[in-house]
Amino acid sequence: MSLPVAVLGLGVHVPPRIITNEYFAQMLDTSDEWIHSRTGIRERRFVEENVCTSDIAALAAQQALQRAGLEAGEIELIIVATATPDHLFPSTACSVQEKIQAHHAAAFDVSAGCSGFLYALSVAVQFVANGSYRKVLVVGAETLSKFIDMEDRATCVLLGDGAGAMIIGGDGERNDFLSFVLEADGRGRQALYLPAGGSVLPASAETVQGRKHFVQMNGREVYKWAVEKITQVSRKALDQESLSLEDIDYFVPHQANLRIIEGVAERLHLPPEKILLSLPRYGNTSAASIPLTLEEALTAGRIQPGDLLLMAAFGAGFTWAAGLLRWSWSGCDGQPTL
Repeated sequence: MSLPVAVLGLGVHVPPRIITNEYFAQMLDTSDEWIHSRTGIRERRFVEENVCTSDIAALAAQQALQRAGLEAGEIELIIVATATPDHLFPSTACSVQEKIQAHHAAAFDVSAGCSGFLYALSVAVQFVANGSYRKVLVVGAETLSKFIDMEDRATCVLLGDGAGAMIIGGDGERNDFLSFVLEADGRGRQALYLPAGGSVLPASAETVQGRKHFVQMNGREVYKWAVEKITQVSRKALDQESLSLEDIDYFVPHQANLRIIEGVAERLHLPPEKILLSLPRYGNTSAASIPLTLEEALTAGRIQPGDLLLMAAFGAGFTWAAGLLRWSWSGCDGQPTL
């Protein structure tokens, strides 16, 4: 059995606190020009100290519910993709469930780094397609500002906070999701990771003094893997549907770094007008970046019903994923929410 699955609603939230490149220029050997020329980023958002990942995830979820015309009690499953959970346990999804009062929903987290939203969405689509659940809430949310070393220029200028939520479900004959491809290679896991806080290096005075609770990244390795794997997985998703790159209307990449996106676009021979970006305003928001990018394009009037979207991401693990989405939802009111 395979039932049609459609997008029922989209919601987002970004913190009001804007961090420009000049913020980092005041404390590090850098400048707005240096950051922008190497990353494509102009600014990003940081949460306040008392705000956690489930807080912004719940706000994005509430907007998605409102736009879908649904009550929280109608949601049957919540999947939260995040690399910055509220706690090691319980899941952030359980906190979101409580905050939006979706008390009848099952809830769990997905940890796949920046690929997390596509990993979670692919799982959700299968649950709806096989009839297990009728309405599923998928959220990608991150508070990366709490896990970056403000003395490490290679990482702190890249990352930002934000959340995006998508509700999917059965909706008559609309079948929006064409294919997903998920892949991983654990040999690259230490090129992008947070060393301490788990069972390998439990929190201690030594791990704190050694700055082991911050994101660490080998930028050269990430770039090399990301460009190659996003290119490959994008082609695989298209091949599954016997489609070509000429068939897609927009490419929706994870917003990691402009150089990575340009490297992939060059290999795929994609013109700039087909690439959707939110990177300059929000930086790398990890699992939140694809829904945030969709929101920006929708409120700008770029995505229209019937458009074929190729979504692709690469993240810690290493993980990478791609998915094809035939856009049909028209519930966005066109008013900017970001």
